[in-house]
Amino acid sequence: MTNTSDHSILICATCKGPGAARELRAALAERVSNRFALRAVDCMAGCERPIAVGLQGPGKTQYLFGEIEAQADIEAIACFARQFLASDTGWSTASERPERLYDKTLARLPAYRPEVKT
Repeated sequence: MTNTSDHSILICATCKGPGAARELRAALAERVSNRFALRAVDCMAGCERPIAVGLQGPGKTQYLFGEIEAQADIEAIACFARQFLASDTGWSTASERPERLYDKTLARLPAYRPEVKT
């Protein structure tokens, strides 16, 4: 089987522990494209608002959300993952994201683009 993952959903496994990260990962695995690698990672500095969840894609804006709860927020994260995957840039305004994520956005980082040195 070929790995088709070119995007990542990062799930913090530090503050609430690996069990909570596994629960969230399992819930997402049933709801998101196999183009997303679901990765439990160490601290993403969202400690005051765990569980932190990040989305990354090649050449796309990156997002970090906090206070994500498997039961309450799983559909919102899955919906945003579909939006993110469909977007060429990953960019979205708060009002374009699922309502449950409006006040859970911790960071939006510009896409990584290596500078060309002349």
